[in-house]
Amino acid sequence: MVNTANRWSAADYAKNAAFVPRLGDAVLQLLDPRPGELILDLGCGDGVLTERIVEAGARVIGLDSSAEMVEAARARGIDAFVADAETMDVERFGQFDAVFSNAALHWMLDPDAVATGIFGALRDGGRFVGEMGGEGNLLTLRTALRKELTLRGYTMPDKDPSWYAGVEEFCRLYVTAGFCDIHAELIPRPTPLPGGAADWVRTFRAGVMDVAMVPEWERADIAAAVEARVAPVLQQPDGSWNADYVRLRFAMRKPD
Repeated sequence: MVNTANRWSAADYAKNAAFVPRLGDAVLQLLDPRPGELILDLGCGDGVLTERIVEAGARVIGLDSSAEMVEAARARGIDAFVADAETMDVERFGQFDAVFSNAALHWMLDPDAVATGIFGALRDGGRFVGEMGGEGNLLTLRTALRKELTLRGYTMPDKDPSWYAGVEEFCRLYVTAGFCDIHAELIPRPTPLPGGAADWVRTFRAGVMDVAMVPEWERADIAAAVEARVAPVLQQPDGSWNADYVRLRFAMRKPD
């Protein structure tokens, strides 16, 4: 089940979301890729972070639900494929020494199926390491967008099309899937937005506006209105912008 709100433009992502892979150092260190390992990058996006796993000497396969992002990853030389993590085809790719995921799991709306698929994709003793949006992630921005769209008469789903889990919920789900040695923590991370809140809305919530059936001609105006709503909270005294990101960072392994 591909999340229809999870839509990306590779060009917009490269312009306005470069901070996503750039802030991936800590989780890459947690992965600690080793030469010769076979690693799956789940939700590889345009492959910027995947390249760094390759540079460590590992063999990497990238999966993403966005054909445009997979094309961008392949342009970097990444072995990337369009795939739905909720219906993981383990036999297609075999089993991996490690699975890595950055800023992707929260877009996958059947987390039980994803956890089961990742477990099956790992060899015995293999590890799963990553980071995703956690409980409270982007609450200010998401609330402002919902209010603006509702005010303009657009119908919004009861819940945002994303899964921002707390530590207890996340750990319980992955224990149930069979994992052990699970470590997870929520990390508040105010994150600079070089293009301001309006560019963030246009890049990261294009799919949400698709779901709400917002015409293209109105989207820039909506993004500007959302920016005005959040300015008292997210705009800094020097005029720069910080988004209210909260990350859930984790590591676990499949029993031997």
